[in-house]
Amino acid sequence: MIPIESTVFSSGLFLLAGFSGCGNDPDVQDRQIPDYSGPSFMEEVHQIAVLAGGCFWGVDAVYRHVKGVLGVISGYTGGSGNTADYKSVCTGRTGHAEAVRIVYDADIISFRTLLKIFFSIVHDPTEVDRQGPDTGTQYRSAIFSTTNAQKQTAEAYIDQIDRAGSFPKPIASRVTDLDQFYPAEDYHQNFLALNLSHPYIAIHDLPKLNLLRKRFPDLYQ
Repeated sequence: MIPIESTVFSSGLFLLAGFSGCGNDPDVQDRQIPDYSGPSFMEEVHQIAVLAGGCFWGVDAVYRHVKGVLGVISGYTGGSGNTADYKSVCTGRTGHAEAVRIVYDADIISFRTLLKIFFSIVHDPTEVDRQGPDTGTQYRSAIFSTTNAQKQTAEAYIDQIDRAGSFPKPIASRVTDLDQFYPAEDYHQNFLALNLSHPYIAIHDLPKLNLLRKRFPDLYQ
């Protein structure tokens, strides 16, 4: 992302990390991601899913516009607490991925639907350690699970999408267990809504909201 210059949540979270700018790519826009058809698991009413997508500004914005999402926090996961800051993470040497923590109402939206949005709107899940103009392991596509059910769902959905041939390359999203999640600095929170004129937002992230409205009109808010 274009640079502009903590509290810890541990197990009990679900995280995704991954892209910025897929909403700009006509080839990605034309891709049809199948609905999840794997095994179903019981969900508590209020679930936590920390989802990222390369630069977390766009991921944060997408999920704030999804019905059933009660709150979103941008942050870092995959590394240690003493490197969970923007300057350190930008080096690509901390082990962290940019991610977003989502609290959602499972009576309104399911985990598998959040995953469908992740794969089809948030980012290009076939990219390895990059998304759009952003490169480095901090922009990797990843799913951090805290329960076996989440892990099974993510792995089953990735296998289903690959078998469906939805992308010309295999899904690169990594499925690993969550350790810790660290909220990012205040100025990263709800960044799109507070910085609509920022060139990165205009080029890479606003198109994602348009694509979300087009693809998921019943879930857009």
